[in-house]
Amino acid sequence: MFTFRGIQQYFQLLASNQATCEEAVQYFLHKITDNTHLNAFLEIYAEEALERARQLDTKRKAGVPVGKLHGVVVGIKDVICYKGHKVSAASKILEGFTSIYNATAVERLLAEDAIIIGRQNCDEFAMGSSNENSAFGNVLNAKDNSRVPGGSSGGSAVSVQAGLCMVSLGSDTGGSVRQPADFCGIIGLKPTYGRVSRYGLIAYASSFDQIGIFASSVEDAATVLEVIAGQDDYDSTSSHKPVMPYLQQNTAPAKKIAYFKEALSHPGLDPEIKAQTESFLQKLTTEGYDVQPIDFEYLDYIVSTYYILTTAEASSNLSRFDGVKYGHRSAKNAPTLADFYKNNRSEGFGKEVKRRILLGTFVLSAGYFDAYFTKAQQVRKLLLDKTTAIFKDFDAIISPTVPTPAFKIGEKSNDPIEMFLADIYTVFANLVGIPAISLPLFTHSNGMNFGIQVMTSHFDEENLLHLSKDFMRLRISE
Repeated sequence: MFTFRGIQQYFQLLASNQATCEEAVQYFLHKITDNTHLNAFLEIYAEEALERARQLDTKRKAGVPVGKLHGVVVGIKDVICYKGHKVSAASKILEGFTSIYNATAVERLLAEDAIIIGRQNCDEFAMGSSNENSAFGNVLNAKDNSRVPGGSSGGSAVSVQAGLCMVSLGSDTGGSVRQPADFCGIIGLKPTYGRVSRYGLIAYASSFDQIGIFASSVEDAATVLEVIAGQDDYDSTSSHKPVMPYLQQNTAPAKKIAYFKEALSHPGLDPEIKAQTESFLQKLTTEGYDVQPIDFEYLDYIVSTYYILTTAEASSNLSRFDGVKYGHRSAKNAPTLADFYKNNRSEGFGKEVKRRILLGTFVLSAGYFDAYFTKAQQVRKLLLDKTTAIFKDFDAIISPTVPTPAFKIGEKSNDPIEMFLADIYTVFANLVGIPAISLPLFTHSNGMNFGIQVMTSHFDEENLLHLSKDFMRLRISE
């Protein structure tokens, strides 16, 4: 019977004729069917995936050179465009819309022989920290169905957690890959802003958004990153820096590590997360790492800065969804054009999306632009300067990924401020554009997984992944 333990092990099975791509797809289709209650997938491409698997098997057996992701079964978050397939951003306003082109990340997956098995549920327009904001229902945490999987890429995280695909692509605007990865006990990688093209990613906040990767191992995340990363003429913000063979070099990880004193002393941090993080920092010291606390006086400003800037960008980005050329169109009679727009958008957008559009419109308004938006941009510049200074002296920064383990469904739904604070440790990397990863190192007394977040300087994914591999080794050796 087919089993999946990692991409390289899968490649070995294919090469020795102990497995086929078709068997792999059938295995995951059965797993998806057995776990439909998790609501991780919005649509499964069963026949298409099986046909592609057969074609790849024929290609391999004929001795034709195969791609770097030959037969790897991938799920994609419902904000990433796949030509000829529906994409809705988990919103009623785009229900039934079919993409007319591929996202660059999807194009690169397909070019390297990956198999896309379906599109995955998420918070509407990637706005949320719990996956309770989808127009198509909550995603459930596979380890405890009474708890949230995190958001906004909850379906993508649960798909890897429950073994419904090999890897998933999500998007990370303020932690939407790392936070659900933490809640689900898997790897969640957010590359440097510009490392992966955003072309074909439905925009939430364009200066923050980045496609990220969910995987069950650091090695698998690195393998996928090498394929989807790189410059793209369709995205002017993509970097021209060369893509590294991230883990193929036997490079020793850099050893000088910083952590924010304020992050570990924050009153909202769960005591067990604090204790286990501090214990791991001590373990790193015994393993030869130079671990030092540093002051980070801006911690209490990053969440407000993040939400001012991202909602402002969302207000602009989501103005295109009006029901005129595509998407939801209200059946109500609209005597004026303004009423027509209002009906379409009121019915099409969910509560959280409306909240963020309204907040963004407010901070961009003439009377408040300087007081809020301009001031937030100034704070963002201070954060970037501080980050640059830190990485002159240190190779990486460690922090908790989240302040609490996965919470119960509905526990924070009526308190948007408390929900926003769930992002307190993750939004920093998006504000300054650095790469970050969540590593599942620990288990809480309530049985749920949690881990740490590791961040490195811009475009230093190579060191980030080598450090991550070593940290995971330390966990396994305990």
